[in-house]
Parts: sequence; structure tokens; C-alpha cells
Amino acid sequence: MEKWYLMTVVVLIGLTVRWTVSLNSYSGAGKPPMFGDYEAQRHWQEITFNLPINQWYFNSSDNNLQYWGLDYPPLTAYHSLLCAYVAKFINPDWIALHTSRGYESQAHKLFMRATVLIADLLIYIPAVVLYCCCLKEISTKKKIANALCILLYPGLILIDYGHFQKGANPASSKKTLPSRSWII
Repeated sequence: MEKWYLMTVVVLIGLTVRWTVSLNSYSGAGKPPMFGDYEAQRHWQEITFNLPINQWYFNSSDNNLQYWGLDYPPLTAYHSLLCAYVAKFINPDWIALHTSRGYESQAHKLFMRATVLIADLLIYIPAVVLYCCCLKEISTKKKIANALCILLYPGLILIDYGHFQKGANPASSKKTLPSRSWII
């Protein structure tokens, strides 16, 4: 019983740290023409929702790959599509083709942060807890300590929750068109 109480506390600490990191501003806020990594994530939702799958990775008048072109594998694109369906339900302006470029609001920022947190709640955190609980020949205290170390790993927290804040200067980064070899 004590193990589950402690594991719950560890998970709550992990969630608190994640949300705290996500409360800061982000690079590119209010700075056209690229607006930063936050805009990249929003734009991918716009593209996946409004264009057919066979157009997600190809340059067109509706999908300028030089403006935050979708450059991650399809699993990420499907995640963006799922988030876009929720965004459409809350506020269709967030993903309107062409007109939503550079969209910034407190409500939308909260939504974008929540998509990452919910993905962690549904997939990452349960996987960490299950992994740590299934460790053999290790004490309960060490299982709890392992879970705490994994959930508080700074690299993942900063990438998943801080990348909107700490992204490179988008105006100085060069984008290249993706290879067609892995596209579904």
C-alpha cells in the first residue's frame, strides 16, 4: 500500500515540474515571420487537419515547406492531426488554413501545453510506473527512486515542455525538404 502512495507522490511531483516548466514564455512569441517552435507545432495541426495525407510532406500553395514544413515521421503527424480535431472543437480559428499563421493567445497556449501533458499522462507516465514496478530483485524504495529519476529527467522535460521557450532563433535556421523514402 505504501508503494502506491509513494508512487502517486512521485507522479504528482513529475507533473508539477512539467507544468511549471511549461508556464514560461516561448521563443519567437510575437516575432514574425516564423514565430518560433510553438508556431511549428500549431502549424502542423493546421496542415494535418486541412490537407489530405498525401500532401502533408510536399510543397504546394497550401503547404509551404519553408514555413515550418512537417518534417517528422508520420506518427508525429497523426498526433498533430488528433490534437487538431480537439483544437477545431474548441476554436476553429486555431487551425484555419492560411489565416491561423502566427496565431497566439493565452487560451491556445494553454491548449498546446495541455496536449503534451495529456500525452504524458496517457502514455509516458504509465509506462514509467509500469516499468519501475516490474523491476525484479530491487527494493520498493529503489523502484520509487528510479521512477522519480526517470520522471524528473531534465532532458525530456526541457525538450517536451521547454522547447517552445528555448528553441533556436527560427529566422537563422535553415530548413530542408524531407526525403520521400519514409513517407506513407
